[in-house]
Amino acid sequence: MKTLKFKLYSHKRNRYLKQSINAAGVIYNHCIALYNRYYRMWGKHLNCAKLQAHIAKLRKRNLFWQLVGSQAVQDICQRIENAYQLFFKHHKKGVRPPGFKKVKKYKSFTLKQAEYKFLSGNRVRIGNQIYQFWKSREIEGTVKTLTIKRTPLGELFVVVVVDKCSDLEVKFTTGKIAGFDFGLKTFLVCSDGTKIESPQFLKQSLNAIQKASRQHSKKLKGSSNREQARKNLVRRHEDIFNARRDWFWKLAHELTNKFDVLYFETLNLKGMQRLWGRKVSDLALGEFLQILEWVAKKKGKQVVYIDRWYPSSKTCNTCGHILKDLDLEIRQWRCPSCQSVNGRDENAAKNIQAVGASTVGLGNVRRLRAAIAV
Repeated sequence: MKTLKFKLYSHKRNRYLKQSINAAGVIYNHCIALYNRYYRMWGKHLNCAKLQAHIAKLRKRNLFWQLVGSQAVQDICQRIENAYQLFFKHHKKGVRPPGFKKVKKYKSFTLKQAEYKFLSGNRVRIGNQIYQFWKSREIEGTVKTLTIKRTPLGELFVVVVVDKCSDLEVKFTTGKIAGFDFGLKTFLVCSDGTKIESPQFLKQSLNAIQKASRQHSKKLKGSSNREQARKNLVRRHEDIFNARRDWFWKLAHELTNKFDVLYFETLNLKGMQRLWGRKVSDLALGEFLQILEWVAKKKGKQVVYIDRWYPSSKTCNTCGHILKDLDLEIRQWRCPSCQSVNGRDENAAKNIQAVGASTVGLGNVRRLRAAIAV
């Protein structure tokens, strides 16, 4: 499966799609209300098939609901059902049931098989209207689903899921492996000594965001000036998101071109978020790992994670001695056993490489440490 995203041309007829998204939001909230009411009355979970049949009857009598295709309505019911099943399965871990959403903030609807057709060039017919989009790449393979997505700025995108795409990426091997350690001061430290600093896009634009936020809060609620200020604030955040994501993609291609196997430590991102807050959000480590895994899979490379509880920073990469305690303020320490001086991040990256190679059968921890000592 592969997901392609195209931006629709700005046109007056786009209002039909926006009305359809609003109608999808109304149907979504109505389904949530039915689930809650059914549980209060009968103490049972509402069956998805019964809900779909009930919404189909209501849809025949409501012209506004008919703006959304029947398959899109079925997809809404299925997504709510999946959300409730996830809640029943993991509610002890803090997962919450689906709740109501503001119609103006509702984002998308999905068509699976019918009610859309791609025409020649950069045109697509959705319902009875024909729309044009920026065709940045060819759509190769069988189209499985089409999603119309609305951004907070009001822009519309076509998200297409296809399968059996031809892979045009040239695969090659370098015969190199490397371990990587994430840090707050340095984004990545490689086991070969390379350090990659994070641009910290949010920190660079923090003054502009705070200024835009103050301007938004001063405007009268419901006024056109407040809406313009809101869009200005959203643009600031989108600029940061796009710049960070572009940097992630370029870094992922650079690392996968240089190494065949990349080893990382499993991170507790929620715990890091509670401790360091905005800085962890600015680094966006989880988003980078998702992009890296996708690029590595496309190129035939491998991303391996070691155990979260392995003491990579407290273990000497030369002799294997493990310290009892190592404060975060200590960036360099001397091993009491072999007297070697270890940088905190560099030492952790080398240990991650050794343990990761031993995990997947590419080496042995003891043999690798002996080779390093020599």
